[in-house]
Amino acid sequence: VQLQASGGGLALPGGSLRLSCAASGIHFSLNTMSWYRQASDDERELIATITSNHSTNYADSVKGRFTISRDNRRRTVYLQMNSLKPEDTAAYYCETESRGRAFWGKGTLVTVSS
Repeated sequence: VQLQASGGGLALPGGSLRLSCAASGIHFSLNTMSWYRQASDDERELIATITSNHSTNYADSVKGRFTISRDNRRRTVYLQMNSLKPEDTAAYYCETESRGRAFWGKGTLVTVSS
C-alpha cells in the first residue's frame, strides 16, 4: 500500500490550498480515506474522513472550511482547505486501513503565514 500526498505549501491567512493523496495497493473505492494533521509538538489530529459511499466527517476545528472528496477513477482523495488560519499550519497526512492495519502517506507541509 502506498499513499502519496502532495499540494502543501505556503498560504496567506484567508487563503486556500488543495491537498491530494494518490493511493495504490488497495481496492481504493472500498476504502475509507482520512486526512490527519500534526503540528510540531502536538499529537496527530484526525480532521476529515470520507467513506466508500462518500459520507464525510470533519473535526470541529475545520468544519465549514475544509472539504474532503474522492475520485475513485483516479484513486485519489482530496482536501480542499479554504479560509486558512495560522493555526492550520501543520504536516498533513492521508491514511487508510487495509488488512487490519493503518497505512500512512508521507506528510505534506502546510504553512499559513503572512
